[in-house]
Amino acid sequence: MKTTSVLYQLFLEQVNSYSAIALSLCLAIVSTPAMAQDNTIQLQDADSSESPTQRQEINYRELPELEGRELPKIDPAQNITPIPAENIEFATEETDYTLGAGDQINLNIFQVEEYSGEYPVLVDGTISLPLVGRVDVRGLSLKETSDVVSKEYSTYLKRPIITVGLVAPRPLKIGIAGEVDNPGSYEVVLTADNPQFPTVTDLIQQSGGINTIADVRNVRVTREIKGKEIVYNANLWNLLTKNQIKQDISLRDGDTIFVPTTDEINTAELNRLAEASFGLQTDKPIQVAIVGEVYRPGSHFVQPELLSRDNNNGANQNRQESIPPRLTQAIGAANGIKPLANVREVEVRRTAWDGAEKVIAVNMWELIKSGDTSQDLILQEGDKIIIPKADKIAKEDSDLIASGTISPGEITVNVVGEVGTPGPVQVKPNTPLNQAILAAGGFDNQRANSNQVELVSLKPDGTVEKRQIEVDLASGIDEETNPTLNQNDVVIVGRSGSTAASDGLGKITNPLGGLLGILNFIF
Repeated sequence: MKTTSVLYQLFLEQVNSYSAIALSLCLAIVSTPAMAQDNTIQLQDADSSESPTQRQEINYRELPELEGRELPKIDPAQNITPIPAENIEFATEETDYTLGAGDQINLNIFQVEEYSGEYPVLVDGTISLPLVGRVDVRGLSLKETSDVVSKEYSTYLKRPIITVGLVAPRPLKIGIAGEVDNPGSYEVVLTADNPQFPTVTDLIQQSGGINTIADVRNVRVTREIKGKEIVYNANLWNLLTKNQIKQDISLRDGDTIFVPTTDEINTAELNRLAEASFGLQTDKPIQVAIVGEVYRPGSHFVQPELLSRDNNNGANQNRQESIPPRLTQAIGAANGIKPLANVREVEVRRTAWDGAEKVIAVNMWELIKSGDTSQDLILQEGDKIIIPKADKIAKEDSDLIASGTISPGEITVNVVGEVGTPGPVQVKPNTPLNQAILAAGGFDNQRANSNQVELVSLKPDGTVEKRQIEVDLASGIDEETNPTLNQNDVVIVGRSGSTAASDGLGKITNPLGGLLGILNFIF
């Protein structure tokens, strides 16, 4: 009996050991899904107002483009996974084509020719096949479609071998929004002559090109993959400057492109963007408003300057290229700046895609002084240009500004009195006094006081200044003897002393002469 009891006890201990091992295995299997959940992140647009329960979860193992990236750390205090940045990465590999309504596919069932052939994908995303009926292929790749169809035919065929090919893809519908000329939805038809999928730059070009405040470094492409929304980033500036062709993402049906507004505008980069195929539109006039210290404030149309260049592609045709409208052209359309214009603090106010206003500071003094062409800003439809008034401008600065292209091409001065042709005279800005007198026919040699004239200047602040100028026709430009003239200045050439005396004596003798003439007639 004792021997039997001892053996029974050993048997129970062995059973308990096996039970513990089995229980441990069960717990390990159950805990595996919980551990897998640590490898998911929640993807949500920064502007989205969805609640955490509405956010979609993405498994890192399902996204090859996230491979190698550091997983976000979970906050143990809140037990919430941090939301990653909006722009994940650019698409490093081509995404498989997924089927949808309008596709035409070819099914080749090995050694079963009667079931092989071309089948259209119907509106509901299904294909109608012999024997098995309708099969839902919506959102499936060609490989996945082959597996699904093989499974359906496995009931009737032993080990079916099925290959699927795309005969005619459906038209792609792609949306684009943000800082482009014509945002909206676009349809791209793929044909045998044009089998390539469009890229981001193709769609931007089709939508009229980017605007001048577009952030080309953070163009976002949103794509739905198996019901989950993935966001890719395309840095088109690296495409232009570093030849990174991978930044030009190949698009798929249902993709949406968003071109955001840049936080800081680099005027020097605009010239490079204007030359890009997807860059700024430069072939049509734009309407801008210009106010402040210009002679014709208000709304003006600015025309791009067209250039003709031979297109050496075998055809004898001319290709029209153009220079985009710039700030100096708008100022020229407003008849130039006034003498007290503050060219160092010019502002251009530009409206973004969402209605927000961006202010661009322009220092046109650098353009005039050192030839910094980046300050000659490329304009955009609807721009508002503000040219403020300066308290005062140094004489040497005023002369340099007046000789620039932003000043009027001609000014009007009035030369009156004893000259050959008194009246208004059109002269160049900064024309000296002596030249204006000569433009009015010069002094009247018999009557004019050629030693001194009076200069009346209407100042920009509304005051009038009068001063006597000792004339020296042999003098160069000199503030005392031969000053430069401004818009609407008046030069008064008086009479000489002998002419004044003669005219005075004539007023006295003329009545007596008239009386003597009457008496002579009577007698």
